Amino acid sequence: MSVRYEPGATVVHRLDPRTKLATQVSIAVAALAHTTPRGLVALTLLTGVILALARTSPTAALAEFTLVVPFLVGGPLIEGVTIAPVGFSVEQAIPPALAAYRTLLLLLVAAVYVRTTPVRESRAAIQRTIPGRPGQLLGVGVGFVFRFLPLLRRDIARLRDGSAARLGTERSVRERMRLVAVGGLNRAFRRAETFELALQARCLAWNPTLPRLRFARRDAPALALAAGLLVVAVI
Repeated sequence: MSVRYEPGATVVHRLDPRTKLATQVSIAVAALAHTTPRGLVALTLLTGVILALARTSPTAALAEFTLVVPFLVGGPLIEGVTIAPVGFSVEQAIPPALAAYRTLLLLLVAAVYVRTTPVRESRAAIQRTIPGRPGQLLGVGVGFVFRFLPLLRRDIARLRDGSAARLGTERSVRERMRLVAVGGLNRAFRRAETFELALQARCLAWNPTLPRLRFARRDAPALALAAGLLVVAVI
């Protein structure tokens, strides 16, 4: 499974992409500014509301980050291990656990953005927010990432399934990681070459005709929320 746009008619789908970007950035800034349990509780409630408005299941959104979750869980566990004396310190594990939980909430918000925003609208939002060639470069880069990463993840999943079907699970963890890493890099280079040929064949345009973006009344609450979160982050 990979994070991708899914058409829909929810309130979040109908928001201007610039509004969604501003809200996402303000949530991240507020989360970094307020790392206390009380702040994370407020962020959890806000994330739940966003998921509900976008009609996105938290379980389905978390499934998009199966490769990241083990690191978020393992970090606090490793940080809590003590050498002398040998044991586990809950006090040492609490700060990284709060940071991991905050990161998980931000990933859920990012998943909602990707699921509710077409790639072309994201590119248009970036290019119209950042003028000139830098905005064009960032817009093209965002489009490339959104289209390239799902294919790369699919290739890696196929490599893992193929290795398991050939009794790869009986190999050592190091050997399995090496095989998947080497195979994934080879697939990535092949994808990049194919992608380059496709861009040449389609005459890549640095400044294509992008969809028109226009703020509406429904964007006002989200923009007010973004402004309020920035004020809270400063205070």
